[in-house]
Amino acid sequence: MTKDVIALTTRMPDPWSVLAGLLSGGPDKLVGTRGEGAVVQLCDAQGRPLVSVEAPLLVAVEGEAERLLGATPPPVPYWWTEARATTGVAEAEQLAGTFVARLAALVGGSAWPADAADSLAVVKTDGVSVAPLPAAAQPAIDVLTEKVAVVIQDRPVVAMTAWLSDAFRAAAGAGLGLQIVSPAGTTLSPAVRDSLGGPPSRWIVQDERDGYYDGLTGAVLRWQGTMFAPVASPAATDDDPHTPVAATYQEVADTGERQLALTFRMVHPADERLVLGGGLESVWRELTGKPPAGWGTAEPANLPWSLRRLTDLAYGRAPEPTWLVVVGNGDRPGIATVRITRTEAGVEEHVTLAFGYGTDEEPPVEALPGVAETLATRHRLQSMLVQVRKARRDVSVPPRFEGPGVPLAFVLGSEEVRGLPGDRARRTPLPQPPVPLGPKSRPALYYPLPGDASDLSGWQDFELLMRHLRGA
Repeated sequence: MTKDVIALTTRMPDPWSVLAGLLSGGPDKLVGTRGEGAVVQLCDAQGRPLVSVEAPLLVAVEGEAERLLGATPPPVPYWWTEARATTGVAEAEQLAGTFVARLAALVGGSAWPADAADSLAVVKTDGVSVAPLPAAAQPAIDVLTEKVAVVIQDRPVVAMTAWLSDAFRAAAGAGLGLQIVSPAGTTLSPAVRDSLGGPPSRWIVQDERDGYYDGLTGAVLRWQGTMFAPVASPAATDDDPHTPVAATYQEVADTGERQLALTFRMVHPADERLVLGGGLESVWRELTGKPPAGWGTAEPANLPWSLRRLTDLAYGRAPEPTWLVVVGNGDRPGIATVRITRTEAGVEEHVTLAFGYGTDEEPPVEALPGVAETLATRHRLQSMLVQVRKARRDVSVPPRFEGPGVPLAFVLGSEEVRGLPGDRARRTPLPQPPVPLGPKSRPALYYPLPGDASDLSGWQDFELLMRHLRGA
């Protein structure tokens, strides 16, 4: 099991400050680096990691420490330095806490959690030495089996940090599932939820009554030798496994909060003049009145919004895909994940976006046709699905049932409309005809779907539309 501690500082922690913090174990202890200096790590004499420190990250986006930690950081820009302590060793957590306390004292700032920085004194340890390469390879992974990699996250929001992103890549490269274990009361970032996929990858929540359960499905889980897996009820059969659902997961109250969710794909010709991110920015502006606040390749999103820097990053990584997280500000909570890939068709942007609305706020449903037209006429939209759902305004994912979204509209890009035979795209079995968008000679089509967050019948209309468009 591991414990995360974070220093939020006004100045960049220079190498000497980091070294002074790591000498919390005494001046006679050795400090090693790996990953081209990106990770500094202390281990015990048996090679077990005690404290792993990642390179400081400059955060120039307001609201990220509040969103992910519930902490008040210094004014932006500030430095975010993460350390992970292995709590299986008694001194490790104290070492990490003293490290962030010393770092904050030396370069100005604060530590999270607040009680992690109770002491600046030297921690008495025995046998601390440089970490051998295998031990330092994946400091985010706590348990490794033949089927899964297990990561324990003890923080308010399980976010797609650089640590966790590395764990996802390592597990995928080894053909393993990733299981994230967190305490009760923790929420999940949508960026992590969208990356989990299906079993055996899971978000596992500790619970007083049921032990452990899947935070996304509610299934009661137990450790079964090589991974957490669902528990079968006494009434289960081969035809009906009937996994029990945790009581905590079912404790649901409708707060009146809603989320507007958009999933859309754009396909651009591969061109040196191509600028990426413009479609997402247009949607953000039309639905909130402002552009996104920031973006990054992990959480916290640390970079101010910039189409040029985003494009340069994706261009530099090509032909490998690029994954990004994009965030809004406190006035209108919003988060998006963007996956940019190079394919035979060109350069594809796949965007999953959600905005949160409180009990006295209405999602701007009337603006959706205009949003769709902008994407279709300026950003080469291929398709888009719009949903509304009963979910938290802060757009984080709780370990409780929220219910599925309800489709409000589907949009088909102009090239896809042209590719369908005859009038199939225009003449559908839905009660409302599609709304043409853009030029009359090459229109995209907007299909309104009746329904609200309490009426799941909209999925029947959506399925009917999909079967019709596919010619089934």
